Amino acid sequence: QVQLVESGGGLVQPGGSLRLSCTASGSVPRFSAMGWFRQVSGKEREYVAAMTSSGSDGYADSVKGRFTISRDAANTVYLQMNNLQPEDTAVYYCNAGGRRGILVTKQPNDYWGRGTQVTVSS
Repeated sequence: QVQLVESGGGLVQPGGSLRLSCTASGSVPRFSAMGWFRQVSGKEREYVAAMTSSGSDGYADSVKGRFTISRDAANTVYLQMNNLQPEDTAVYYCNAGGRRGILVTKQPNDYWGRGTQVTVSS
């Protein structure tokens, strides 16, 4: 059974940085795509960023230039978040699966982590 486990969330002041990590466990091949979504209570979960196994990446307009996604050679994905703003406050979810089209469709793949809270506040 596949499990995605996130870490790295927390409380940070506006302008600060955080780095999220997500590691997959279970007997799975390297995912074709891994990425991040976020959700504020009462709102729909939204796409943040994703990266394919070939290294192509994509970002939501709201985070371009501030967030950077990266992957290792296995099934760990990172999200470096710089210049964080209060509107970035949300629960961040790791997402993974076989559809590389996420970079265009921004629709999630099949596997989800349980989420990690990011709070940006002074």
